[in-house]
Amino acid sequence: MTDRDRVATLAADLVRLDSRSSLSNLPVAARIEAELAGFEVERLDYADAAGVPKRVLVAHRGGPGGIALSGHMDTVPATGWQDDPWSGAVDANGRLHGLGSTDMKGPVAACVVAAAGLPADVPATLLITTDEETTKQGATLLAERSELARRAGLRGIVVAEPTRLVPVRGHRAAINFAAVATGVQAHSSTGRGVNANWALIPFLVELQAIQARLRSEPSLQDAAYDPPFADFNLVLDNHGTAINVTVGRATARVKFRFSRALDPEPIVDAVRAAADRAGLALEVVRDGTPPEVEADHPMVRAAVAATGREATTAPFGTDATRLNAIAPCIILGPGDIAEAHTPAEGVALDDLAAAVPVFRQMLRG
Repeated sequence: MTDRDRVATLAADLVRLDSRSSLSNLPVAARIEAELAGFEVERLDYADAAGVPKRVLVAHRGGPGGIALSGHMDTVPATGWQDDPWSGAVDANGRLHGLGSTDMKGPVAACVVAAAGLPADVPATLLITTDEETTKQGATLLAERSELARRAGLRGIVVAEPTRLVPVRGHRAAINFAAVATGVQAHSSTGRGVNANWALIPFLVELQAIQARLRSEPSLQDAAYDPPFADFNLVLDNHGTAINVTVGRATARVKFRFSRALDPEPIVDAVRAAADRAGLALEVVRDGTPPEVEADHPMVRAAVAATGREATTAPFGTDATRLNAIAPCIILGPGDIAEAHTPAEGVALDDLAAAVPVFRQMLRG
């Protein structure tokens, strides 16, 4: 069986297993582990906030001081899909279709095939996480508790998110804000309710001003990224309230993405102050630190040599915000991020197969 056949089979099998972040990933973990004969395998089990059982896999073979390949097993919800999201079908053009085919079960399959196909004396490590699409709890647990990753003495990690095999030497990290206003729920016609949305409005006006500053002030931007301004995305949540009911609880959520060159604390302070002035409860959750290495870092030079492509930066986030606590990270994988999280997600099997020798070259150092 060729590497292309191995990747195609494993990727399709993984897509056919529903592992949305709200569900257990144990079947996916078991399918991956079946490919890891000869590897020492560490299983890090936990239950997420909803009590759903989850598993992280760390696999290692060979001596210490090598490179790890990393990916995640969970997917986003199947929003917008009209056909079977878990078909794992391959069309006449050799494209694998299904939820997670690009992000990132196809790339994970390429990582596993690449590592398993190396001689046993070549150091090879796999860091396979879950909950990347939500809390990054799997990567956090791995960074904090994996004894096998520590013993592997890693000098670098390749996070195989889809980059079209263009090396990404850095990306933004995120700080998530949730501001909650409380009202009194009632039938809106009675005049007895208090609509929590009105309490949000002064806060939202200040958030709008913060976003305008991020987009207009050069001191708050990073020219090494496209776009150069930080993401400051707002979502409003009335928790299912109907239009004839006064809103008893309203939540404003903001994802603030920043690069290593930007000090996030003035923005955090501004959001806190705005919430205080509006009398809102505010939760601040920091999603790790921006993983960024210099253009002449050995990991970047190796990736450029393996792919023949210059390194760049990316505005999105990955598990590297947590895994960079173990070793320097770059992002490099097959597939196109533009196809991820869409109801027509797919990846060319040729692209997955092309990633295998690239990953092997990275592992060989």
